[in-house]
Amino acid sequence: MKYLMSKEKGISDAGFTLIEMAIVLIIIGIIIGAVVKGRDLIQSAKQKKFYTRFLKQWELSVLNYYDRTGHVLGDGTENGGSSATRDGRFDNISGANFGGTDGIDAHLRKVGLMVPVSNTSNSGQYAYKGEYSGSQTITLWLYYLYSSKDHRHNNALYLTNVPTDLAIALDTMVDGEADPTKGKFRSYPDSAGSTGGGTSASWPDASTTATVRAQLIVDVP
Repeated sequence: MKYLMSKEKGISDAGFTLIEMAIVLIIIGIIIGAVVKGRDLIQSAKQKKFYTRFLKQWELSVLNYYDRTGHVLGDGTENGGSSATRDGRFDNISGANFGGTDGIDAHLRKVGLMVPVSNTSNSGQYAYKGEYSGSQTITLWLYYLYSSKDHRHNNALYLTNVPTDLAIALDTMVDGEADPTKGKFRSYPDSAGSTGGGTSASWPDASTTATVRAQLIVDVP
């Protein structure tokens, strides 16, 4: 009996049983799953923050400015633009220059509107670290863009240096699907034409194309 007990004890001390190994593997899988889920939640929170606190707020600023003045923000020098005359079009103003003495920020304040908050020194720029792109400074422009998809021009919030994973998330938030050729949120250029671009209804792979250009069409006259 002592011999059998000693032998069994020796087997137990020799290493993990199959059941114990299975339990360990299950625990490791749970931990890895939790880490991946946590990373996804963090990315999702960052994407929603960019949309609600920056991009959406700029869209609302443009619309509210029009409601209060009857003019398009960034259209003509009297509205923070660069052209001497107004024509209902954005004057292609870079977000890096919104804070000038007579710039976009100043004109919003003149009519009692808040300037959207950024995480950089310029209200029209936003520092964002994409999943594959690393840290990028996204610049928002008030731009009058031609759509070769619709064959017309649109006033749009034009974004440069956008991490591709962020662009895909924004398209889904705005339009309910990630199709860069239709809806309010699109890639730029949005399809083939004189401006170039492609006709693919899919955004590029974020792991190989780190950043893209995009636009949010703003419905002002």
